[in-house]
Amino acid sequence: MMIPKLQYISQGSTPETHIENIQKACTSGAEIVQLRLQKVSGKKLLKLAHEAREITAHFQTRLLITDDYTIAKEVKADGVHFEKAAYCPTVARKHLYPWQFIGGTAHTLQDCETLLEKEVDYISLGPFRGTAAKDNLPPVLGLNGYTAITEALQTETPLIGVGGITTEDVTNILKTGISGIAVSGEITRSFKTIRTFNQLLNASSTKEQRHTFK
Repeated sequence: MMIPKLQYISQGSTPETHIENIQKACTSGAEIVQLRLQKVSGKKLLKLAHEAREITAHFQTRLLITDDYTIAKEVKADGVHFEKAAYCPTVARKHLYPWQFIGGTAHTLQDCETLLEKEVDYISLGPFRGTAAKDNLPPVLGLNGYTAITEALQTETPLIGVGGITTEDVTNILKTGISGIAVSGEITRSFKTIRTFNQLLNASSTKEQRHTFK
């Protein structure tokens, strides 16, 4: 299973704006998007997840739902991404379809090792730098943190950089052994950057899908 090298994490001032921005990301060539809605009811999240699934299906873009694996299963999203350590990928795996994949957020080497034991399909590692999107951030990892963790892990599981990443960071991040990136702010400010990110990541979407998804 190939995880696309660029993931868009939804952002917006209202839940509806998140959906609009997912549509813009799909129109601009995003291969995978994550619906990341905090502080909405389960009922509202389910409705919005259905809308996001309709949009992503139309563009053949893959969809992840943050944290709620029951909704990910119900709307047949491509997978779920666990930001909180409270959620257990092993438990979720028993409930999801075999083709749905599971990612998790890690901030330390120990977090990564825990997620690998639980057999996640990819790990989002961050924050690369400080970001306004989240309060109470864990320590910033930067290039040195990424290098130290990738060298210690020596894993085949894709490690995705996250946290305030801009187009200017990509080349140096890839040198650390990180295989892809997840971006929120930089893309939301200008969806045109998706093309730039993809060029920098050498992510030829059509080629990748043709080889991997029959």
